[in-house]
Amino acid sequence: MATPSSPFAFLGDLFDKVGARLQPPAWAVHEAQQRIVLFLNHVLQQEPEAQQRLIRQQNRVVQFSWRFVTLKLVATPAGLLDLAPAGAIPELVLAVTEENPLGLARSAFRGEKPAVRIDGDVQLAAEVNWLVDHVRWDVEDDLARVIGDVPAHTLATGARRVVGALRQFVARRPGDKAGPSSAE
Repeated sequence: MATPSSPFAFLGDLFDKVGARLQPPAWAVHEAQQRIVLFLNHVLQQEPEAQQRLIRQQNRVVQFSWRFVTLKLVATPAGLLDLAPAGAIPELVLAVTEENPLGLARSAFRGEKPAVRIDGDVQLAAEVNWLVDHVRWDVEDDLARVIGDVPAHTLATGARRVVGALRQFVARRPGDKAGPSSAE
């Protein structure tokens, strides 16, 4: 009898079954995609080099997909992103190959990029890879605008500690013992 690789393997199966049956309405998908574009543009506006790279790729369409989720983006003349028009043919398709949501979360907590299948323009793929490697959201700066510098720094430091602890926990193999090892 085969045993599942994780005690939470049933969650992946549940996600498959529920995701296949429950599809959100088209308007909700469109609104969620618009919010994603707004967030990405907010982050891009803090990185002039990223905007310059996107200006060089204006009007080119990139499609991101994972399981049943698809997002087509187009680079604008302003160096930002927008949703691609309906029926736009992507020049680059990036498909996340990790099917299991928990596996994807695990690799994210480890600080690893997910495995991606790339189809299309190699130069455009290199630009997208540069953006992924070099553009970061400065959460602390945005938080400081709302609650002030000192509380934002305190919250960000606490969050970094929690993320660090989660990364250590996820990186630990099932046979490893918790705590420091003692050589006797």
